[in-house]
Amino acid sequence: MNEELDYAEMLEIPVSTVNVVKKKSIFKHRPFFAPSKPQQEAPAAQDELKDLVVDSVNERVGAYTYTEDLSEPAQPEKKSKFFAKDKGSKIILTELIAVCVLAAAIFLTNIFMPNSAINTFIGSLTGNTKAEAEPSYNEITLSSVVSDKSDAVVNVSESGVLSFTAKGSVYPVCAGKVASVTKEADTYTVEIAHTSTFTSVITGLTDVYSAQGTSVQGNIPFAYSDGESEVRVSMYDNGTLLNCYTLSGVVPVWNS
Repeated sequence: MNEELDYAEMLEIPVSTVNVVKKKSIFKHRPFFAPSKPQQEAPAAQDELKDLVVDSVNERVGAYTYTEDLSEPAQPEKKSKFFAKDKGSKIILTELIAVCVLAAAIFLTNIFMPNSAINTFIGSLTGNTKAEAEPSYNEITLSSVVSDKSDAVVNVSESGVLSFTAKGSVYPVCAGKVASVTKEADTYTVEIAHTSTFTSVITGLTDVYSAQGTSVQGNIPFAYSDGESEVRVSMYDNGTLLNCYTLSGVVPVWNS
């Protein structure tokens, strides 16, 4: 009986019945006048013993009984669509506020700091940069049309034309850009634009180093004269020949 009960407990299986076998004791004393046939135990006592054993086994097995929860797991709560829309609205509102702040900053800088870096940058993007004011011709410092080491004698006429006849390099009267180069017979004529209105025309050149559209500087020669032809330099403002300067040595200087 013990082996069956132990096996039932190991498998944790409830039992409903059990066989009870009572072993005879070899040391049991019989009464002096007892009958030779052994007495059988009453059936009621055996049934009561079975019930007690079954209940005892089931109680011990029940302590290890596993119950599984078959109920469905709780579903996670879905996020509200209203919450998602509300989050998107906050993002849009934040971006709108940032744009308004930027626009206000640009407006204030346009009023109080028109030359600020941000206005210059935005103006460059939109193409609204203001052209720098050009200096008038008499605000430009003139330079000599010949080298300082040249022996050329430079003259100025009453009409305002510079002239010299000598072999050597020829310099522009100031910085500018070559507007045109033309050849007449054996000499060249070059027009140089110093501003949108102030120009100079040089004739009698033997060779020209700078092509049309090339920038020139007052201290760098742009042409050459072999001394066979007279080199003449005329300066104009809006097409009008200028004669409002004199020579300081070989350097033209505007009249004060």
